[in-house]
Amino acid sequence: MSPTPSRTLVLLAHPRLSASRINAALREGLRDLDGVAVHDLYHAYPDGDIDVAAEQQRPLAHDTVVLQFPIQWYAMPALLKHWFDEVLQSGWAYGQDGHALRGKGLFVAATSGGDPAGYGRHAAQFTLAELFRPIEASARYCGMRWLGHAAYGASERINARLPEFAADYRARLAAFTRGDAHPEHDSR
Repeated sequence: MSPTPSRTLVLLAHPRLSASRINAALREGLRDLDGVAVHDLYHAYPDGDIDVAAEQQRPLAHDTVVLQFPIQWYAMPALLKHWFDEVLQSGWAYGQDGHALRGKGLFVAATSGGDPAGYGRHAAQFTLAELFRPIEASARYCGMRWLGHAAYGASERINARLPEFAADYRARLAAFTRGDAHPEHDSR
């Protein structure tokens, strides 16, 4: 008997997706993937006014949440941070009686303006694992399983690798949906 398919929610947070090469390619690679729903936060909330009740319902219907975003000034985009602040409320996501996300997986799929391998301890930069530590801590605080991250470079010389990145991303999310993934930290 095969494992029960899991459902994966991708919270896409790119403030200018129409101008993005890599995030658009990653999203396009998921278009017909069974068990995966993509929710574009900037499209849904162009004014930044988040419907908290609706957003709290989304992860309840899924087993895994994927945060897809470009790294901007060593952080997630503002609307995704706002989503965290508004949606992950005490008594719902954490705290007494706050168990809504317990046991769900959280994975980060991030893009960087350059080569992700360039993040490191030189030139006052942080490693990607260090950059994502607040997200990991938030996931654990909410009782979620931290599934790690993948990072994809978006520099001009990366354009030829976009199909490879999209195929890799699709394969990772397909594995989440099948329930047989054990992701590793990865930079492409």
